[in-house]
Amino acid sequence: MQLSIALPCFNEEANLPATIGDVHDWMEKRGIEGEVIAVNDGSRDATAQVLEDLQKTYPRLRVVTHPVNRGYGAAVRSGCDAATTEWIGFMDSDGQFKAEDFDKLLPFCDKNSFIVGRRRKRADPFMRKVNAKCFGFLTWLVFRVWVRDLNCAMKVFRRDLWQRIRPVHATGALFNAELFVRARKAGVRWQQVDVSHYPRTKGMQTGASPLVILRMFKELWRLWKSLC
Repeated sequence: MQLSIALPCFNEEANLPATIGDVHDWMEKRGIEGEVIAVNDGSRDATAQVLEDLQKTYPRLRVVTHPVNRGYGAAVRSGCDAATTEWIGFMDSDGQFKAEDFDKLLPFCDKNSFIVGRRRKRADPFMRKVNAKCFGFLTWLVFRVWVRDLNCAMKVFRRDLWQRIRPVHATGALFNAELFVRARKAGVRWQQVDVSHYPRTKGMQTGASPLVILRMFKELWRLWKSLC
């Protein structure tokens, strides 16, 4: 199998060595041909230097750099755009997912072009879980698309499908919602699979910040207008 895995990175200097090592070693162990694409989304810590150093150790590692922070969705999109293999996957680089859980998604690739994870037990603070439930309900209310664990950051899809489902408006937290909205519009069905989720032990979460939430509402409005 040929697979590219995109890893969005914003101020993840402490997590990158373990995450990239995890993905690289899993691909080697499974005999998967492909690449690890780390997208440095305008990080202000030592992420750039860490990635440069890691490239000396891991030959599969490619780095895409945003000079300024453009948002989670923009980072995932850049990573997927840069992919060169038949299949594309992505996961977060914060240590809350393990590459071995791709083993749960890949068996469904024979009969599906879009396979998505669902965190069996979400290891996040209570309010982050509440925000996720509210956002999932809002997505259903506005677009009539219902996905359990909408924002689970572990997905795999065929590269030839990417241009049909590629988010255009979402550069931040709305990315996954637009991905599913476009998939449904294109008549693409998805297979959902339970995956594990782990507590963040290093670095800081930014997904629940007021600025991120405000950007999400702005992008939701633009997406809704574009589909009217």
